[in-house]
Amino acid sequence: MDINEVKSFLDQYQIKPSKSKGQNFLINQDDLDSIIKSAGLKKNDNVLEIGPGLGVLTEQLAKKSKKVISVEVDKKVVYFLKQKFKGTKNLHILEKDILKIKNEEIFKLFSNQKYKVVANLPYNITKPVIRKFLEYPPQPDQITFLIQKEVAEKIVSKPNKNSFLGLTVQYYGEPSIDGYVSATSFYPQPKVVSAILKIKLYNDRISPEIKNIYPDLSKFNKKLFWQIVKFGYSSPRKQLHNNLAAGLDLTSKELKSLFKKIGWREDIRAEKLNLSDWAKFLKLYVVNK
Repeated sequence: MDINEVKSFLDQYQIKPSKSKGQNFLINQDDLDSIIKSAGLKKNDNVLEIGPGLGVLTEQLAKKSKKVISVEVDKKVVYFLKQKFKGTKNLHILEKDILKIKNEEIFKLFSNQKYKVVANLPYNITKPVIRKFLEYPPQPDQITFLIQKEVAEKIVSKPNKNSFLGLTVQYYGEPSIDGYVSATSFYPQPKVVSAILKIKLYNDRISPEIKNIYPDLSKFNKKLFWQIVKFGYSSPRKQLHNNLAAGLDLTSKELKSLFKKIGWREDIRAEKLNLSDWAKFLKLYVVNK
């Protein structure tokens, strides 16, 4: 679908791309193919699509999968999609806000069967959507999103430059960037480059790094773990002992002592730590508090 076709459809159905809804329609076929390849869909897969737009990705998903549910919040876009895909039996267009649908409802729509998520995701809902599908069961088996490059790179994280968002994703699954998409591949064009982010969720929804430190997961306090990590990232530019002292019942001096036992420098910052490091600290903290 080229720009002229896109403009024609938009005019015909009186659809005006909305910035508030993050409507940037993907029009480049090569990039579409890259998203489909990254998702690695099979004929028996169930797929949830978010923000189908003009349905160019939707069409490919319906061809490659057993069942597709496309969730769209814009009434005019929903009307257009229902006209375009009239007669496509394995596709259901759902007019709803994805953030207002519980995961249990989505699971029921797929007859309580496993599913994958594939989407050209509106930038303004990226983080809450990622949290929704990682933190709240029943989760999908895999997520493939086209999102802002900067956010995708934070999620994948470079060594010694970990982000809180990255750790959150890596706790539940293995993220990878499978390619980049230029702004010229969209209409209207966004101001940023996009990236194809794939997250393969772990079967038990918890990182092997955590399990290596806690072979007996019954002793792992997930709530306390994330409280500690949040304290650690409360002021990312500050040294870790200062952030933790402000939230935990230990002084900076006591925390530095714990750091020494683990083998950390006193001036270490949160971004230097991976999931395994945080789990080691949790274990030592619980013993010493």
